[in-house]
Amino acid sequence: MTQTDDVILLVRDVLGDADLVGVYPHGSAVLGGLRPHSDLDLFVVVRRRTTAGQRQALTDGLLALSGAPGEPPRPVELTVAVQGDIRPWTYPPRSEFQYGEWLREAYLRGRTPEPGPDPDLALLLTMVLRGRTALLGPSPDHVLDPVPREDVTRAMVAGVPDLIAELDTDTRNVLLTLARIWTTLATGDITSKDAAADWVLARVPAEHRPVLARARAVYLGLDEERWDDLLPQVKPHAQYVVREIERLSPQA
Repeated sequence: MTQTDDVILLVRDVLGDADLVGVYPHGSAVLGGLRPHSDLDLFVVVRRRTTAGQRQALTDGLLALSGAPGEPPRPVELTVAVQGDIRPWTYPPRSEFQYGEWLREAYLRGRTPEPGPDPDLALLLTMVLRGRTALLGPSPDHVLDPVPREDVTRAMVAGVPDLIAELDTDTRNVLLTLARIWTTLATGDITSKDAAADWVLARVPAEHRPVLARARAVYLGLDEERWDDLLPQVKPHAQYVVREIERLSPQA
């Protein structure tokens, strides 16, 4: 069995086949293929709300199945939503559960993901629909409504402050995600992180290229993860990209 099979088995065991609508890939898997540092991104649609016990069981199971970034097994990002909360589409949407490896320490201290508003679902659902792939259940276009482009834009821009707050602790991912946001705002397309980095690298001044080039190389497995030599350039690069995002933002 693959890691994906193991995660789907966990989901079926915890949530039950009767309540499962489908399981769908998103992220790198549908935007050009998994890279060495890509997460295993899965979206689960269910028919009814989860219980606290189910959310705890999912968290415990994923702690065992999910790996560290850049190492096997892959880090797992698992998001669960009730179909009635996202179809018909409304903004902001609501998610039932989200596991991400960046919160492992919090999970080990007893934190369990809780339901609540989740604007990021706008981008996630758009990627699921673009992928047109079901790992379990019917095709995503039979399960989900298309997300208006303005809601995708709104969600991406709304997430920028949280990204900047993590610049020191998750440098590579933040730089690449900012590049994707700028690219999407400018082109209307959602691309892989390395393709977004290519687009941005062709448009930033020379002094802002080294940090993004490093982030892209690490993401592709072509370089080691280190920032000490480029640390003074990280924040100025991020600030430059954020200004471009703000310039293109509908609220600007």
